[in-house]
Amino acid sequence: MDQNTIDEGKTIAIISYITLIGTLVAYLMNNSKQNEFAKFHIGQALRAWLTGILVTIIAGMLVSITGIEILMYLQYTGLILAILGLINAMNGRMEEIPLVGHIGKKAS
Repeated sequence: MDQNTIDEGKTIAIISYITLIGTLVAYLMNNSKQNEFAKFHIGQALRAWLTGILVTIIAGMLVSITGIEILMYLQYTGLILAILGLINAMNGRMEEIPLVGHIGKKAS
């Protein structure tokens, strides 16, 4: 991927990591442009936010069952993954986020 494509898609990629609504806005912004850099980061942001929602639900259930309230810190998982993706987008890198960045990709 050339530097021009990265520079054109960087703003959309950054927007995608600003909450789940930002991911939707970035998707709509990139719908006509079809920038590959932005598309990659929109997918990574979606994985980060959905993971955060899922882990928060599971952590809430575990806390109510076990009473171990420290498990509620797991609710920050999505935010941490989004911050890691945001750093990659700002630096112009196409690196997958840890743990879930590869989910849903086609095998090549």
